[in-house]
This record gives sequence, structure tokens and C-alpha cells, in this order.
Amino acid sequence: MIVLVLGGTRSGKSGVAESIVESLGPAVTYVATAAVNPDDADHAARVAAHQARRPAHWSTMECEEAEDLARFLDEIDGVVLVDSLGTWVAHHSDLTVEVDPLLDALARRTDPAVIVSEEVGLSVHAPSELGRRFADVLGMLNQRVAAVADRVLLVVAGRVLDLPGSDGAV
Repeated sequence: MIVLVLGGTRSGKSGVAESIVESLGPAVTYVATAAVNPDDADHAARVAAHQARRPAHWSTMECEEAEDLARFLDEIDGVVLVDSLGTWVAHHSDLTVEVDPLLDALARRTDPAVIVSEEVGLSVHAPSELGRRFADVLGMLNQRVAAVADRVLLVVAGRVLDLPGSDGAV
């Protein structure tokens, strides 16, 4: 089972994902994709808040290299929570991601995977080329993961919308 949880900044998406994996069993591996810059106190505080919410019995793996995510998904037994695809994309210096290895690893999993990602398409058009590139890459990545997911949730203001599957209609 693959669940994709989408939402904007401070929407509550990570909390929703954490609740889902908690209901799936006690053995959870949390894959953290954010590299914390010690000079960025705000980001460090956000990461610390995420860490404080996690039960002590969950395992945590730090995805320090962008290429590690697919490998981690292949190696982890039991429930896995990946938080988040946006920070995973940001790990790539040129924002170019290899999507197929990630999708292949998700397809090979026999245990549940809950993937958190930022929905960037509901905001203003990014004023910089880099911001537009990030939104484009993450938007396409979200579409590809949603296509293989069993369930896709959108979290807005702490409320959860269960998105129906695509029937191919335009």
C-alpha cells in the first residue's frame, strides 16, 4: 500500500501521515529527507518539532544523499514514512531527480509506504527561475507518485480530503 499525503506549508500533512503510519503497526521507519542547516534557526526548529512528535520506538534514517531514497525504500522492512519529497528534490543541486528508481522501489515494497510531499501548485507563481523550476519538478514528481499510489490525500488547514483516482478523463 502506498499513500501520498500532499499539503502546503503548515497544512498538517506530516501529522496526518504520522497518524496513518501509527495505525499500521508499531514498527515504523521514518525517512527524513531534510538536511538541516545549523545556521538556519527556523528550519532547525521545524525539524526539532517533527522529531519531538515522533514516538521513541520509531527508527529514523537520514537521507543525506539524494540517491539514497530508492535504496532505503528497498532496504526497509515494515512500515515506512518518507517526509518529504520537496526536501528530497531540494537535495539535488540542479533539481533534477531520477523518478523511475523511486517509483520502482515503491512498486517493489510489500509493506506500506506513506509519502509526504508539498503541494506547490496552489500558491503564487514563483518570481524566480529557481522557484519555478522547483515547482515544476515537484509538481511532476507528485503526479507520478500519485499515479502509483493506492490513496492520495490532500491536507488543507488541518482538514483531509481523500482524492479520487484518475479515470483518464480530461
